[in-house]
Amino acid sequence: MLKFGMPTLIELPCLEDCAAKCRELGLDFVELNMNLPQYQPGEIDPARCREIAEKYGIFYTIHLDENLNVSDFNPYIAQGYRRTAAEAIELAKGLGVPVLNMHLAKGVYFTLPERKVYLFDQYRERYLASVAAFRTMCQEEIGGAGITVCVENCDGYTDFQKEALKLLLGSPVFGLTFDVGHDHGCGGLDEGFILGHISRLVHMHLHDALGKKNHLALGAGEIDLAKYLAMAEKRGLRVVLETKTVAGLTRSVEWVRNYRNATNG
Repeated sequence: MLKFGMPTLIELPCLEDCAAKCRELGLDFVELNMNLPQYQPGEIDPARCREIAEKYGIFYTIHLDENLNVSDFNPYIAQGYRRTAAEAIELAKGLGVPVLNMHLAKGVYFTLPERKVYLFDQYRERYLASVAAFRTMCQEEIGGAGITVCVENCDGYTDFQKEALKLLLGSPVFGLTFDVGHDHGCGGLDEGFILGHISRLVHMHLHDALGKKNHLALGAGEIDLAKYLAMAEKRGLRVVLETKTVAGLTRSVEWVRNYRNATNG
């Protein structure tokens, strides 16, 4: 069943304030952003998170650190990010989190006179081996917990990223997040890949956009939002209304409510 949620907002640094806003707006979940200091290992209190979720009748999803790069050629850095993912999975188990959202790093590139050369492409075999090892680790850590690690599109998948995604999707613990605004901002480069793997689409980040200007409130841009809400409805996705302010989130909730009232007669 389609469920709507909100991102962690800078204006609401306290988790309970986010949960209260979530309930006030009639949303179902909060996506915890693991870039923020209050959600780092040693600072986040799982028992308190569970207490807040129960108090406000909500649940959580998790957005992993946007810098996550489990394929870094420096083994210490890659190990740190793998440990970060493993600890997030453990937290997800304790909180009953169904989805961990992650970005797929492109890594470093060299700029040549005529083109960019991505090191993950140049050393593709080594890169894909690291992706396969990450997939195995996630499978082992998740076990039968029913958690899906969803990879979010950002600014157009490269060929080596598409190969990595197909490798990850070879495991049932991986799925896809469709960020509608990101795709619009890069000229629709990722929608075809996502539609080609529609059975693995689990999560959606929905926000409006004007050209490359992203994360606008629903109705403030030029995206055909009805098209993507219909997709989300059909797939029974969890949809984060990913605006960055309380005002933008409130406006987006109103837009969704008005849209659903109109389409349901």
